[in-house]
Order: sequence, then structure tokens, then C-alpha cells
Amino acid sequence: MSTFAARIIGSGSYLPQRILSNAELASRLDTTDEWIRTRTGISERRIAAEQEFTSDLACHAAQQALQMAGISANTLDMILVATTTPDLVNPATAVRVQRKLGALQRQIPAFDLQAVCAGFIYALAVADNFIRSGSARRILVIGAETMSRAIDWQDRTTCILFGDGAGAVILQADQQPGVGILSTHLHADGQYEDLLRTEGGISHGMLLNPLSGQGFLRMRGNEVFKQAVKALEEIVDQTLEANGLDKAQIDWLVPHQANIRIIQSTAKRLGMTMDRVVLTVDRHGNTSAASVPLALDEAVRDGRIQPGHLLLLEAFGGGFTWGSALVRW
Repeated sequence: MSTFAARIIGSGSYLPQRILSNAELASRLDTTDEWIRTRTGISERRIAAEQEFTSDLACHAAQQALQMAGISANTLDMILVATTTPDLVNPATAVRVQRKLGALQRQIPAFDLQAVCAGFIYALAVADNFIRSGSARRILVIGAETMSRAIDWQDRTTCILFGDGAGAVILQADQQPGVGILSTHLHADGQYEDLLRTEGGISHGMLLNPLSGQGFLRMRGNEVFKQAVKALEEIVDQTLEANGLDKAQIDWLVPHQANIRIIQSTAKRLGMTMDRVVLTVDRHGNTSAASVPLALDEAVRDGRIQPGHLLLLEAFGGGFTWGSALVRW
């Protein structure tokens, strides 16, 4: 049995240049800046340029992570990309990232993982298990999305929420006890798929959105909110119990940035004040699989997260899928 743990040795992030403010949305929809901020906590979000693809965002974030780690792309053993907005149906966005990074020397495996907003947590769990088993030593894990391409911009229930971006981490095998990813916890419940989904797809033969080649995203917000709060409260308890920890021992909550009220509910479950929660939802909106690594990288780079800190990462997304990761930095 391998004694390796997966430690994060580098992080990176990327946001497109274009900022879409609440005021701009309010100028063309029946909504207001105050209404959006009060219900979601969002003030603005980023939108990818016309010729800027998910793989481009992913590469920018990956390059930052590689630079922080002080390694080259050709030393990687695997590339995982969590996304619900891939460049193409095939090949995988991860393969395009591999090519753009120049990580071709060793012909390492590269593949996508789709668990919507929980995708980055799912990808962390997959990478963690590859490293724990001894099958890989160094893995690039990316969450990247161009959610703007899946949005009906006339639907105010969804278009106010989502934005584009990418975040990445480098995981490396480490034999030091008690460091890196301590545990991951994943769940799904397919009975709720109609509450948050895109309309149609290749197999359904119904392609509604010429920008993305897929259907538009639809959501029944109030019902999603209730399920998300319940699921995340339960997974907080599960994570603490699995590690024999008290909630007061968590230094930072790094949550999926979907809605300020969901984040506040999870913080309350942990008995945390909001100054111990990494928040980017106000500036990023919901970037789906990219939101957790974007928030993580921001807090690492501004110095809030320090060696030895205990982090709880969590996310909830369509499917429904949800998960958590406990990380000792």
C-alpha cells in the first residue's frame, strides 16, 4: 500500500478581461443591481472574448500554477480538466490543454471530468487517488468554464448568475504525514436532474445555442437552493466526522461561489465568521467548476492561506452532484 499523500505545490487562476456589471444587465433586462446583489451577492462577472475558449482560460491558469510550483509541463504525469463547457464534444479539452502547454514529451494521459459545479472537487478526488495508489506522482488539475456560452441572455433567472474563468492546482506526491489532501467526499443524486440542466445535447438531437453547440442552461432556483443548503450542511458534518475534527479546527472555508446565502449557511454550520470564508462571488459570479480553484488561488496569493492551515473545500452542482475536500496547506 502506498504511503503517498497528494500535496498542492502550486495554484493559478485566470479571468477574462471583459467585466459584465449588474448595471449593464439591468439596462437590458427587467432587474436591478440591488435585486441581484441582495439575492445572490454578485456585483459583476467576467465574460470570455469571442475567440477565447475554455482551453485558453485553462492554459493561463495552468501556467500560473506551474510557475508557482517551479516545474515544467513536461514533468507532469497527468492532466485533468473539470468543465461543463468544453471546447468541443471531442477531443477532450484536457488534450487541447496538453498541446497548448507543450506537455507532449511523455504522452501523459489527459482527460475531462464533468460534474458541473462540483467538477473541481471530483477531479481533486480522482487525482488524489491516482497519487495515493502510486500510479502518478504529479498531476495538474484544472477547473475551467465559459459558462457565458451556455446562457440564454434573455433569461434573467440564470444570466445574472454565471461568469467565465479558470483555476488550477498542481498536486504532488508527498510522504510527510498529515499534509495535502486529507480526505475527499463525493455524492450524487440523479433524481433532481430537471432542477438544473441544459436543454438537449448531441444524443438528444436538440442543439439550441449556436455559440456552444448545446442547449441553454435552465434552473429552478428556489428548489436548487434548498437542496444545496441541505447537502452542503450534511457533507460538512461528514467531513469533520471522517477526520475526527471539531469545526473550530477549520481555518478557512473555500466554497463554491454560487450564491452568498448558500455560503453563509455553510459558514454558520461551521460556526465560522465570514472573515474566515474565501469570497469571490461578488466579483466572479458562479464560474461552475472554476469557482473553488479561483477562490483558492486568490487566498493563497494574497497571503491569507498559510502553511499548516486547514481548509475545507466544497461545491454543489447540477445532477445533483456535490463534494468536499479537506486540505492541510
